[in-house]
Amino acid sequence: MGRNRKKKGLPVHGWLNVDKPSDITSTQVVGILKRLFNAQKVGHGGTLDPLADGILPIAFGEATKTVQWAMDADKEYLFTVRWGQSTDTLDAEGEIIRSSDTRPDRNAIEAALEDFEGEIDQVPPKFSAIKVDGERAYDLAREGEEFEIPSRTVVVHEARLLETPDADHAVFHVRSGKGFYVRALARDLAGALGCDGHISQLRRIRVGVMHEGAAVKLADLEAMETREELLRTLAPIEAVLDDVPDVEISAEDAADIRQGREVMLLPHVMERWRAEKNPDPQDRLTLAMYNDEAVAMGEVRAGRFQPMKVFQI
Repeated sequence: MGRNRKKKGLPVHGWLNVDKPSDITSTQVVGILKRLFNAQKVGHGGTLDPLADGILPIAFGEATKTVQWAMDADKEYLFTVRWGQSTDTLDAEGEIIRSSDTRPDRNAIEAALEDFEGEIDQVPPKFSAIKVDGERAYDLAREGEEFEIPSRTVVVHEARLLETPDADHAVFHVRSGKGFYVRALARDLAGALGCDGHISQLRRIRVGVMHEGAAVKLADLEAMETREELLRTLAPIEAVLDDVPDVEISAEDAADIRQGREVMLLPHVMERWRAEKNPDPQDRLTLAMYNDEAVAMGEVRAGRFQPMKVFQI
């Protein structure tokens, strides 16, 4: 008989709001934090390019079950476009593939930018983690393969030109929904202006409830001397579930839910849940809480809570 292989590391659960430095991949950050926390399981809530710095949500342990909510959250970016050069990666890390002498002025940029707000169709960059026939697009791109990525509809809530420090550069602020690529915006905006351009600097300043004002720098985490100090930087599992209504359950219900069983909700709990689940009365997604701790995510149907994702803490 085979033996159960013991998991390496210790059980750590929660979210960490990390301010990622540039010149390091999101996967490398995960590896560093896994070692620092001596954690069994670590993941991130949305890739940030090596060129970019800023907010990288990190999920530990059972919080990895809520990663999708971080990935789907609204995001904010500050970035600089360098005009006159297009690169294969659409940023400063790539090879220059085309150049031009055209430099758009502020009025032209602001006029063109209006077409990039609201729902827009966007083709993701070929150097991205999108899967094409089971392969990562960036792997195919590096191998020189010819392929196409279909366009997708993304939402840009706000796109503003902040400044034009010189003729070659323009600085922007964008607030977007899920699936949006800043590099693709730079490509398409340059195309609309009849010039070349690529991202020269990029900083993500917010992912959902995680913002730069409350972020912890990776270097500061590495400088911490005790495990207790590190653990104090974690937010609870439900940190990214701020828009999901919750129901308070009893200790007995919590024990049943952790066994995968559904439980009956008391009338006053149901009444509060109905009041909080607006503006979408058809959405039955709910977070079960006991003693200020997340127990499970599930659905409320016919006065009962049916667990879907149970947090084993």
